[in-house]
Amino acid sequence: MDAVPRIRVVIAKPGLDGHDRGVKIVARALRDAGMEVVYTGLHQTPEQVVRTAIQEDAAAIGLSILSGAHMTLFARVLELLRENDASDIVVFGGGIIPEADMPALQEMGVARIFTPGATTQEIVDWVRSAIPSPA
Repeated sequence: MDAVPRIRVVIAKPGLDGHDRGVKIVARALRDAGMEVVYTGLHQTPEQVVRTAIQEDAAAIGLSILSGAHMTLFARVLELLRENDASDIVVFGGGIIPEADMPALQEMGVARIFTPGATTQEIVDWVRSAIPSPA
């Protein structure tokens, strides 16, 4: 009997930020909800994140950014996805991201930003609704 295909999500912590408790909680919540999660660990470059997502055939990339470099890091990940014909990978994120930056992030292609206070259930529900289940 074949296993039911699961949504595959790469969860990444790009840049120099070393605070990983929140991202690990999100990764576990997605896994516990039945998704296949690949957590890349701390201090990843956008190139490493995109390479992992492509190699793992991920449907989504979730970025956790607390360092203040969100505009640069999200932009680079999205640029690399386009360069690698992988724009179908949905990019979402969370962390300390000012409300004033949200419209620009959405305009560049970030599907959703979760700020502190978002529940893991809210994130799980959004991923399930935004990412098509694999056939």
